[in-house]
Amino acid sequence: MSLSINSIDLAKHSFSIHGEDHQGKVLIHKTIARSIVLEAFADIAPEMIGIEASPP
Repeated sequence: MSLSINSIDLAKHSFSIHGEDHQGKVLIHKTIARSIVLEAFADIAPEMIGIEASPP
Protein backbone atom coordinates (compact mmCIF):
# COMPACT_ATOMS: atom_id res chain seq x y z
CA MET A 1 0.00 0.00 0.00
CA SER A 2 1.40 3.40 -0.88
CA LEU A 3 1.43 6.54 1.23
CA SER A 4 -0.95 9.32 0.41
CA ILE A 5 0.07 11.84 3.07
CA ASN A 6 3.61 12.52 4.30
CA SER A 7 4.56 15.17 6.79
CA ILE A 8 7.75 16.28 8.48
CA ASP A 9 8.13 18.26 11.69
CA LEU A 10 11.42 20.15 11.61
CA ALA A 11 13.70 20.59 14.62
CA LYS A 12 17.37 21.45 15.10
CA HIS A 13 18.68 17.92 15.64
CA SER A 14 15.84 15.53 14.84
CA PHE A 15 12.79 15.34 12.58
CA SER A 16 9.49 13.56 13.16
CA ILE A 17 8.07 11.94 10.03
CA HIS A 18 4.51 10.70 9.60
CA GLY A 19 2.78 8.98 6.70
CA GLU A 20 -0.77 7.72 6.17
CA ASP A 21 -2.53 5.85 3.40
CA HIS A 22 -5.61 7.18 1.61
CA GLN A 23 -7.87 5.78 4.38
CA GLY A 24 -5.97 7.53 7.18
CA LYS A 25 -4.15 4.42 8.42
CA VAL A 26 -0.73 5.33 9.84
CA LEU A 27 2.02 3.61 7.85
CA ILE A 28 5.03 5.39 9.31
CA HIS A 29 5.57 7.52 12.39
CA LYS A 30 9.05 7.96 13.78
CA THR A 31 11.68 10.46 14.82
CA ILE A 32 14.92 10.47 12.86
CA ALA A 33 18.23 12.30 13.12
CA ARG A 34 18.86 15.24 10.78
CA SER A 35 21.81 13.35 9.29
CA ILE A 36 19.61 10.57 7.85
CA VAL A 37 16.62 12.55 6.54
CA LEU A 38 17.51 12.06 2.87
CA GLU A 39 18.23 8.38 3.45
CA ALA A 40 14.85 7.90 5.17
CA PHE A 41 12.87 9.54 2.34
CA ALA A 42 14.87 7.79 -0.40
CA ASP A 43 12.81 4.62 0.20
CA ILE A 44 9.44 6.41 -0.06
CA ALA A 45 7.81 6.87 -3.47
CA PRO A 46 7.85 10.48 -4.73
CA GLU A 47 4.83 12.29 -3.30
CA MET A 48 3.87 15.60 -1.76
CA ILE A 49 5.40 16.25 1.64
CA GLY A 50 3.94 18.77 4.07
CA ILE A 51 6.45 20.72 6.14
CA GLU A 52 5.60 22.33 9.46
CA ALA A 53 5.62 26.12 9.32
CA SER A 54 5.64 28.54 12.23
CA PRO A 55 5.48 32.32 12.26
CA PRO A 56 8.83 34.05 12.94
